[in-house]
Amino acid sequence: MADSNATKRALAAAMKQLMAKMPFAKISVGDICQVCQMNRKSFYYHFQDKYELLEWIITTDLLDPIEPLIQNGMISEGLVLLFTNIEKDSEFYSRAIKLEGQNSFGEIAQSCVEKILLKVIDGVHTGKKQKYSWLTPKRIAEYYAQSMCYVVITWIQSGMTISPRSLQRFMIIS
Repeated sequence: MADSNATKRALAAAMKQLMAKMPFAKISVGDICQVCQMNRKSFYYHFQDKYELLEWIITTDLLDPIEPLIQNGMISEGLVLLFTNIEKDSEFYSRAIKLEGQNSFGEIAQSCVEKILLKVIDGVHTGKKQKYSWLTPKRIAEYYAQSMCYVVITWIQSGMTISPRSLQRFMIIS
């Protein structure tokens, strides 16, 4: 398992290195493999395509570190950590948000955030009867994930002109 994560990290580092030079759309699996000196079989053993690699980067770099905080009700701290991690790798995320269309950055990020929020919401609502049948935990997670991703993408597009702490205060108050 440790070997697998080392390989995934090497592929992610290669993707980030390439994205510093060219748009995501122009990067091929062959390019990624060439940078980290691996064969294509190694890539495909770990990921279906470069979009799944991008999803892994978002999950590993941004969401995995904040999940325990969110699970323990430390929402503010989780948001600050999330925004700080984006800010630390601002060049990568500034380029990644330019990925549009099917499999856009926003779509991939929203799906990843939704999964974490659904775990939290399911944990809170386990065994409780829904007052409104249409207001499912999945719909609530979708709403918050969509809203959060919109704010984060807009923040990145604006050049991250406010601090992670200020953005967190805005999101908690609003």
